[in-house]
Amino acid sequence: MYRALLLSLSTALLVTAGAASAQETVKLGMVAELSGAGAPAGTNWRDGIKIAVEEINAEGGILQKKIELTEYDTQTDPQVSRALVQKAIDGGAYVILGTIYSGSTLVNMLVAQQNSVPQFVGSEAPNIVEKGNPFVFRTSSGAQKGVPALTPYFKDTLKAKKVAVAWVNNEFGKGGRNVFIEEMKNAGIEVIADVPSEQAQTDYAADVAKLKQANPDAVFVYMNQEESARFLIEGKKQSLAMPLVGEVTLTEAKVIELAGGAAEGAIAHVGVTATATDVPGIGAFSKKFEETFKRKPTHDAIKGYVGAWTTKYVTELVGEFDGEAFSEKMHGLCLKVADHPKILLDTCWDDRGEMSRPSFMVQVKNGAPVVIGTVPAN
Repeated sequence: MYRALLLSLSTALLVTAGAASAQETVKLGMVAELSGAGAPAGTNWRDGIKIAVEEINAEGGILQKKIELTEYDTQTDPQVSRALVQKAIDGGAYVILGTIYSGSTLVNMLVAQQNSVPQFVGSEAPNIVEKGNPFVFRTSSGAQKGVPALTPYFKDTLKAKKVAVAWVNNEFGKGGRNVFIEEMKNAGIEVIADVPSEQAQTDYAADVAKLKQANPDAVFVYMNQEESARFLIEGKKQSLAMPLVGEVTLTEAKVIELAGGAAEGAIAHVGVTATATDVPGIGAFSKKFEETFKRKPTHDAIKGYVGAWTTKYVTELVGEFDGEAFSEKMHGLCLKVADHPKILLDTCWDDRGEMSRPSFMVQVKNGAPVVIGTVPAN
């Protein structure tokens, strides 16, 4: 009986200690494309989050609770991503960080919504914030805000009269393509070639040939990272001479790494870029990222970093771990760098979770993306 009593007491103490330990942490679920076609985006997203978590925990965590981060690999499969968001929530995740690919987010964000769990996504398809989901928030502006920032460049700088669009046929690509065509119509610029391609496509010879034959004044390129690189390589091979202008991915470090000299001269509007080192917070983040991971960060790394830090800032504004209160606070919220330095740029979210902040025009020069202009928040 004595030994049984001791065993019972020991078990009770272990359970109590385990509960106390659990209460000292807050769980975040990082759900991203760590393998498959989306791996370049997802791994950067993850590594940006890792840096943020390390910094937040070093500062005492969130409301004095250290972050416990769990990673989930969607394999760039929408249905897998849905199951993993549910798994993260079942495991006690307070906030979901991810996914990047819009097709996955459109599937898995319903799970987070049903469980009243806030979700920060790197996805940019317009329809993500048009579904009325009060728990989803972007970490960069959607295509319906980003693509229109290029219109003055096509109209006033390039003075284009006829343009073409080369795009990847997924949710991300369709969203950007549709916005671009409407923008060109409103600007009085004719779209003379509309060339879709498939996700993970490897051969762009026919696509580039169509564009070359159409002979537009410029081409709008809207694809994911690996596809962008393959397109640029084929464009150089066929001597595609007109300006190649993109949004988000075309001038990313990963694209330049894969495309090499074929990326030279490419131009893009980007919501945020690691090359904007004159912005103190971005410069510091980029330096730490390179020291930690021995590679340059992409915009996805910065988006993940901002998502994690926003989780801390907003939770502490609310004063408790409450998903519904968190989401209510996010709507119409503006965070200023002066008060929240790790937000990197003054940032606002509207009542749909859409983000607004200053952005950049970038061009690849001598093998590196260089900021050639800034675009005010819209």
